[in-house]
Formats: sequence, C-alpha cells, structure tokens
Amino acid sequence: MELRVLQYFLAVAREQSFTSAADYLHLSQPTLSRQLKDLEDELGKQLFVRSNRGITLTDEGMILRKRAEEMVQLMRQTEDEIAKADEQATGDVYIGAGESELNRVLARAARRVKEKYPGINFHISSGNFEYVTERLDKGLIDFGMVYGEADPVQFNALTLPEKNRFAVLMREDSPLAQKETLSPADLRKQPLIVSVSELREGGSGLSWISRDPAKLNVVATYTLVYNATLLVEEGLGCAICYEKLANTAGNGLCYRPLTGAPEAPCHIIWKKFQMLSKPAEKFLGCLQELLDA
Repeated sequence: MELRVLQYFLAVAREQSFTSAADYLHLSQPTLSRQLKDLEDELGKQLFVRSNRGITLTDEGMILRKRAEEMVQLMRQTEDEIAKADEQATGDVYIGAGESELNRVLARAARRVKEKYPGINFHISSGNFEYVTERLDKGLIDFGMVYGEADPVQFNALTLPEKNRFAVLMREDSPLAQKETLSPADLRKQPLIVSVSELREGGSGLSWISRDPAKLNVVATYTLVYNATLLVEEGLGCAICYEKLANTAGNGLCYRPLTGAPEAPCHIIWKKFQMLSKPAEKFLGCLQELLDA
C-alpha cells in the first residue's frame, strides 16, 4: 500500500467524484480509477459505492479513510522534522488536550517559547482521555494534557500542582443558585447535562452524585462546554463540568462548587522512548521551568 495511492484515495473520498479528484491531482480519470481499483484488489475489499449521484464510501472505505488520514499526517510531520533537523528551533509542536482552565500552562509555555523562537508554531487539538492517548501512541501529537492517571509504563509525565475541581453550571434564577455549595442529594433529581466521556465511563463526578449514575436524570450530553453553556442558558438543566470553563459574566449563569467532590489530577504526558523534535524539546524545557518555579 503506497502513500501516494492513499493520497489518491483521500482525494476521491473528499471530492466524492473521480473526475473532480483527478482534476485536483492533475491525473487522468482512467489512471486514477485504475490505481484505486488496484488498491481495492490489494485489500480484497470494495472501498467505494459508485452511483449517478457520486461516490460514497463503504464501511471498509470509512475505516481506511480514518487510518489513511493519520498515516498521511504522520508522514508529513516526519518529512517536516527531517527537513528541519539542522535548524535550531523551527517547526511545529502538536498537543492534544481536553477542556480545562489548567491548560493555561500550555498557553503560557507556548507564548514564552514563541517569544524566544519565532519559528516554532503550535497546534492544539481537543479531545477526551482516549483521544489524546491514542494520538500520542500513534505519534500524531507530541504532548497530551490528561485529567486522571496515565499509564506510567507507556508515558512520561509532568504533574501539575493544581487539580481540576467539579462544579455545577446553572442559571442564576435556579433554586440551587441560592446555595453556596451543593451536595449529592441536591443533584440526584435535577435535570443534568454531563460530558459524553463522564457518562460513558461512569466518571468520578457522576459516581460522587450517585452510586448508580444510571438512575440520574441526565437530559443531555456534550463534548464541548460551550455547547453545554447554551443548553444551560436555555433552561434545559444544569451542567456538571470543571469549574472556570464557562464565562459567566453577564449571561445570567453561575457556578456552584460541589462539597467533597473528587478532584481530577492533571498531567502533561508524552510517549516514552520517543525522540522529540527540537521544537518539542524547547517546549518541554519551558514547561518544566514553569512547573518548577
């Protein structure tokens, strides 16, 4: 399976047309069709469904598209690192992280590195624990910010002194807003808006509210706190999330802390036995200086 053919495949998947993809790739349509037919023969699977309305991917095609995008991205990063190997500090740093106020340390380190090494750029992608560790394992990102314990056998880690604390985001006119802090009993019958990962994994926040999270009145889930904020503003329920993620100034919302709720440790992790690029080394050094200060 050649990288060039995977790029052809991705072009067809994106354009949903052999003709448009051939134009984009500066190939003749018969050449493109033959290359991708050879790919299907090599894999022993049909990758496309052709119809008068265009091209759609089969289930196997969807799997290949995801993996091909990862392989092409990794190859481009590798080529870029090799091309810039002789340069002292020019290139890219890739970071994966969930939503947290504690991510500010990443932003602070990025600013300091950028001031000293203008040729270094940063790329941050958002996702949950599984997303971050999977991309680290595949070499698609240099560092991950995770909340909870990461495998010490697989990853090196810098541990932040602060921890993420759960809170409840609600409207100021909610009866719960009259309380300074909230207990599990205050929330067990409330309409709750929770993160997808917290619900799917039976996370520590929900487990603190109830030993059986399935009995809670979960009316909506979210992956981005901004979307949860909109649901809360419209009165759908109150959201369980880390504190300080939503801007409550002037929008009729407020946070209330949870008495005795568990706190989530925060780690910056990177894969063991992996040679970091020069830009990644500079960034890691700056992170260590910030955390040691």
